[in-house]
Parts: sequence; structure tokens; C-alpha cells
Amino acid sequence: MVSDTHLPTGALAETVALVAGGTRGAGRGIAHKLGAAGATVYVTGRTSGRERSEYGRPETIEETAELVTAAGGKGIAVKVDHLDATQVEALIERIRAESGRLDVLVNDIWGGEYLVEWNKSVWEHDLAKGLRMLRLAIDTHLITAHYALPLMIARPGGLLVEMTDGTAEYNADNYRLSPFYDLAKVAVNRMGWTLAKDLERHDATAVSLTPGWMRSEIMLEHYGVTEDTWRTATEQEPHFVISETPRFVGRAVAALAADPERGRWNGESLSSGGLAQIYGFTDVDGSRPDCWRYVREVQDAGLPADATGYR
Repeated sequence: MVSDTHLPTGALAETVALVAGGTRGAGRGIAHKLGAAGATVYVTGRTSGRERSEYGRPETIEETAELVTAAGGKGIAVKVDHLDATQVEALIERIRAESGRLDVLVNDIWGGEYLVEWNKSVWEHDLAKGLRMLRLAIDTHLITAHYALPLMIARPGGLLVEMTDGTAEYNADNYRLSPFYDLAKVAVNRMGWTLAKDLERHDATAVSLTPGWMRSEIMLEHYGVTEDTWRTATEQEPHFVISETPRFVGRAVAALAADPERGRWNGESLSSGGLAQIYGFTDVDGSRPDCWRYVREVQDAGLPADATGYR
């Protein structure tokens, strides 16, 4: 039997994962699909119950954990601010005590969308917002890796996924419309590469991974559409035709976690669309959107929006 991750049902039944920053967006999609393959998934974030992060969004870690369990895994919600080292250390000690192992760490902590001031020079951008963005994007990942990786490398075969926006190749050649945002996303690509150097001698794998133009809760709300009506948003932004659901990158992580040869990717910068071509999974509509190739060859080339041949 094949699950909706395109993996055999229960393929990750013995896997314990931590999705750090799993409240919404890519983190929720990843946690859900790890659960669909049978994994136990610890889901962390700052929005829990009636408590809200600075986003002020309604999605909660409890909702994500419920999705994991409903999909066939075991979802465990833990409220954590990943800038607080004490909270992160306590989280890892809880995982150690309850599960005795950590096989997959997904560093998807972000929280900077509302801090970015697009197309502003460094001297024009609000400094406090810019520095906060860097702390959310970089410090959180390093704090979490510091405490989580010793537990992960206690057993061979662990997987660290550093989530970012844009492949290393694309980010190296393109300005990401804000000095602070650009640095945040390039830094996470580099983090995946550097942590791979630390992990390879422990028979563990680290990668950086980017979704394409993702139809997150925030993005759907921005365009005033739902997942069922998303195509109408192409009237406002034609290139939205290449967009994908958060479940697509979730299937990418599940495929990596289930691949016994995943060490071949150590230190690589990967994308959901690129991995779909290799592992054979699709988005929920059965397509395989290859966003970053589309962005280079169509959007950045100034061509009319047309996803033919790209999904």
C-alpha cells in the first residue's frame, strides 16, 4: 500500500522527527507528510492554544500535531521559542526522555515575513526589523542545531534539513530584494553546507531545501483566495501559475527521510521541484511544479507566464 507521500504506508514508522517551526506553511506541510509516512513528529512553535506569536496568526502547533496524528503518525506539540536556548535545551531533553532518539531535524524556523521591507536599501530599511529578521532566520537554527544534533548523531543515519527560500545557485546570482532578507536566506543555504561537514563523520546528512512559490496560509490570504480557488490569483500575479502547496515540500522531506542512500545529498542545496523529478512524488494535484527552473527561464527572462513544461 502506498500512502499519500508516495511512500509505502508506515515507511517512517520507526522515525522520530522534530519539525522546528511547524505551526504553518512549509513546516506544517512537512510535519503532515512525515506523519503520513508513520513518523512520530514533535512540532514546535510560538503559537499555542490562545497564545500568539508576533505574527498574530490563528494557526497553532496543536492543529499541526493533530494533522500528523490524523495522517497516521504521532504528533506532539511543544511550545518553544527557538531564540531561547533554555527552552530549546528542555525540548531536546524531553525528546530524549520520551523517545530516546532523534532521526530527523527540520529547521524551518522563520517568522520574518512581516519584518521585510522590500526594495529598500540597507540605510532605508528599518534596522530593528532587519536585525530581528536575521536573529529569527539564523540564531534560531544554530541554537536548535547546537542542542539537537548530539541526540541525532547518537545513532547513525540522521538527517538535518535546513529550510530556506531559493537554491544556493539562484541566491548566489540574484538579489533577493532586501539586504536583510537576502542575507538570511543565503546564510541558511550555507548553514546546510557547513553543518554537513560536521555531520559527515557521524554518518549523518545535512542539506538545505527550498520550496517553490508556496501557497501558504499567508500567501492565500494575501491574494484573497483559498486552496480550491488559487488559480484566480493569477489574474493579479500571472506567475503564480507555478505555485505549489506546502504538502509538496513535505513529500520532499519524507522522501529524503525514507531514502537509505540520502547521504549522496550531503551538503547539497535542494528544491522540492528538483527532488520530485528524482523521487517521483507529486503535488496534491498530480503535477510536479519545477519553480526555480521556471523562475530563471520564464519569470526572470521577462516571458509571459506559462507553466507548460514546468509542472
